[in-house]
Amino acid sequence: MENDEAVTIGVIGGSGLYQLFEAGTADELDVPTPFGPTSSPISIGTMAGRRVAFLTRHGREHSVAPHRINHRANVWALRSLGVRAIVSSSAVGGLHPDYAPGTFVVTDQLIDRTWGRADTFFEDDVQHLSFADPFDPTLRRAAIEAVSGLDVPFRPTGTCVVIQGPRFSTRAESVWLRQAGGHTVNMTMTPEVPLAAELGIATVNLSFVTDADAGLAPTEDEAAAAAAAAASGPDVDDAGAVVTHALVMERLARANEVIVRAIGEIVAAIPADFTPRELVPTSASASIMQAQSTGATAGATAMQAQPATSTAGATA
Repeated sequence: MENDEAVTIGVIGGSGLYQLFEAGTADELDVPTPFGPTSSPISIGTMAGRRVAFLTRHGREHSVAPHRINHRANVWALRSLGVRAIVSSSAVGGLHPDYAPGTFVVTDQLIDRTWGRADTFFEDDVQHLSFADPFDPTLRRAAIEAVSGLDVPFRPTGTCVVIQGPRFSTRAESVWLRQAGGHTVNMTMTPEVPLAAELGIATVNLSFVTDADAGLAPTEDEAAAAAAAAASGPDVDDAGAVVTHALVMERLARANEVIVRAIGEIVAAIPADFTPRELVPTSASASIMQAQSTGATAGATAMQAQPATSTAGATA
């Protein structure tokens, strides 16, 4: 990389977000990790005046299924580059009438229903992550302030139920998840968020509601909320449609410009002196990076090295 400025902010792009910078304007790195390859090369560019490392969670061709994502490699690679704060984007289904298609959510709580995923770095050392509040409060305040200034339907809190995938929920499961307290449903927030916390990286999540999960028959209130979101949000129609992958991707494509702009506003709002919470001992996090280091930063292959600018432009 030609620019030696520290890269302390990472962006993990969810479904539909496969490029953050204009083509040919970012440094692109392949970062080797002790856990295998990352989902995609890492692009490093400038967004809102800040150096940002960008990685797409499902790969650039959406070729990595939710249950096959190598979250440990993704998080370890970002930390090896110096990242201490992650802004993640997610496509979610809406379980509650207040979280209609077209709504943006700054998630504050998680319910983990996944299984069989590598969900900790501490295989040989007993460390109990303090995880009552999964998302960093300082980053959440910055995100709420940033997104509330945009003219989009917005919820400053929300509980996301993370399911195993890759299939979508049945109607009965959607009702059950809603009764359990879920507002949205997703397949990837765990173990990504706790793994980042184990390495001393704070996370804030911006979710975009693409559908009413499993096409639950809307109540009158739900229908009204969906109609309002369709009228004022990024062109979401047929809000009660049964969820399909094609439907999700279509709506994400229509909302992409707004999603990137919102991420840029959040990046700009992160305090320059931000320090993550210590949810496991710093020495334990450092031991993971030191003991398992393979010289990732030094061995990263620079594929491009040009001045980088964000596609979010001046508004970011």
